[in-house]
Amino acid sequence: MNFPENLKYTKDHEWVLIEGDTATIGITEFAQGELGDIVFVEVDTEDEDLKEGDTFGTIEAVKTVSDLFMPLDGTVSKFNEQLEDQPELINSDPYGEGWIIKISTSSTGKLMSAEEYKTLISA
Repeated sequence: MNFPENLKYTKDHEWVLIEGDTATIGITEFAQGELGDIVFVEVDTEDEDLKEGDTFGTIEAVKTVSDLFMPLDGTVSKFNEQLEDQPELINSDPYGEGWIIKISTSSTGKLMSAEEYKTLISA
């Protein structure tokens, strides 16, 4: 499995790319593999201030619906609108076109390195 070294990870199987005061968030290759075919993504928290651990949306696969959790304190600034018509981008390109939200943040939270995340999922 692929876990890019330039990203940070959460115990909830999300990845975070921090660039200045903006963080891009998606789910990991491991998570999308466990969920199966993604059929719908709902984020209705745009422009909301949320705390680390708050639910920012849901992701629906053929057999399940899962909550999406904020990895950092911040304001949801953008939802990946491509996912409205092409939720399967999360399956085909989880670290690229399949990103879910961008947030404005000054927090670094409790994020893991790629190595720490690999250890978590192999335990």
